Amino acid sequence: MNAHQRIQRALEAAIARGDAPDAPPRLGQAIRHSVFPGGARIRPQLCIAVSMACGGDDPGLADAAAASIELLHCASLVHDDLPCFDDAATRRGVPSVHAAFGERLAVLAGDALIVAAFETLAAGAIRSPARLGQLVATIAAAVGRPYGISAGQAWECEPRCVLSDYHRAKTGALFAAATMAGAQSAGADARPWRALGESLGEAYQAADDIRDVVCDPETLGKPVGQDVALDRPSIAREYGLHEAVRRFDRMVADASAAIPECAGAPYLRALVKSEATRLVPASWCTDMDRIAA
Repeated sequence: MNAHQRIQRALEAAIARGDAPDAPPRLGQAIRHSVFPGGARIRPQLCIAVSMACGGDDPGLADAAAASIELLHCASLVHDDLPCFDDAATRRGVPSVHAAFGERLAVLAGDALIVAAFETLAAGAIRSPARLGQLVATIAAAVGRPYGISAGQAWECEPRCVLSDYHRAKTGALFAAATMAGAQSAGADARPWRALGESLGEAYQAADDIRDVVCDPETLGKPVGQDVALDRPSIAREYGLHEAVRRFDRMVADASAAIPECAGAPYLRALVKSEATRLVPASWCTDMDRIAA
């Protein structure tokens, strides 16, 4: 079973855990809508890849950690799309949760996904319960205060912020949790894996800023031009498109260089390279010249 199949199975099990014939049906539908079919699933892929690179002696816990991180990511997207934040009508090419089910159910779905993430993590620690405490601490820190997703969203509510602080919290924190949790699920030291997650997370946010300018809604699967419309911090706004791409390339190089030497290093480097090419193809430079002109 490959990583994608493991992730799909773990997410299906996590969602099914909350299903019941006498539960509110539309809440269950909204939750499923927010998780499936899903995006690139890069965070859980990283988690499983790092776990395997560290020996992968408890695949069930690695899968639970990967699913937990993806559920938290999905929750953040549901809340991010709400009218009080981005007011986005689409996500991943389909109606956003609040557009499809209403604002109240979107808030509840996002909240339920956060709870489901930690339920999933706890359920997966049957074989290695001694590892659960560190995993909970690592993943919780990535979504709370002072440097997690909550802080990242909160920076949008401040009159000014440092761009790197904003990016590190909004996106980098959960990527770092993915790599560190992968190591912890295998009983390994998480510290050598933090830099990979942080660098790749910042590259992902830089790519998102670039794509917000260069892409069309059909390609991106969500509204574009949001950074300008909502007056949000953006690497493309702060440095211009060409410099943003140069910084993105440097972040990708830093991520690749941060991979510890191990049996799984070639696969991880290939994954980083593949994602960089998918996110910001070299052919976009022509489009950037046209936009700049």
